[in-house]
Amino acid sequence: MNKRSVKVKKQAAKASRSPVLSKAVSRQAPGNPEMSNGAQIAVPAVVHHVVATRTVALRAHKFRVGQTVLYTSSPISRPGASGTYKVVKLLPSDGDDYQYRIKNPGEAFERVARESQLELEH
Repeated sequence: MNKRSVKVKKQAAKASRSPVLSKAVSRQAPGNPEMSNGAQIAVPAVVHHVVATRTVALRAHKFRVGQTVLYTSSPISRPGASGTYKVVKLLPSDGDDYQYRIKNPGEAFERVARESQLELEH
């Protein structure tokens, strides 16, 4: 066994612990592996991978279902809609803000509000 094959085996052992790298390293076996249709593929003996770790801060909804909040409507929509509402359902983000389905006891329907339009009732 030469130094090159030992190096490839060590890299394969390291990569097999990582699900992202195991697929790439499995393709770097010495020789020319065959595809399922029988075609030969030229694969470099050593493939260097750079794995960047990215920390994503997961943010949660600020309000809970059942919580009473103050809703401030935008000047473009109905200005009279502002007031006290109860959070009925948590909705996914629209890109900038989380969204909520809210209901006023005096109205027969529910509204969708962005988190930036809601405040805790004092």
